[in-house]
Amino acid sequence: MARIKKQLDLIFPEEQVKEPVIYRVSKEYDVVFNIRRAKVTETTGELVLEFEGDEGEVEKAVEYLSGKGIRVQPLTHDIVE
Repeated sequence: MARIKKQLDLIFPEEQVKEPVIYRVSKEYDVVFNIRRAKVTETTGELVLEFEGDEGEVEKAVEYLSGKGIRVQPLTHDIVE
């Protein structure tokens, strides 16, 4: 499978804000992540994240996050390269 980079905008619900979700994704799936921006409060979290890896692994990681109730959307705005 081809290696890809996918930039995502993640919105965490209150019940997931304090959980080590990104750590678990990196242990469970063969993906490298790069945190591009983060804003976290007691009730919500927003994270701009870049995943890199085989396409299938990246897709599994995205499905995992969605299954945890995290809203996952493709990045629609520019970030600094």
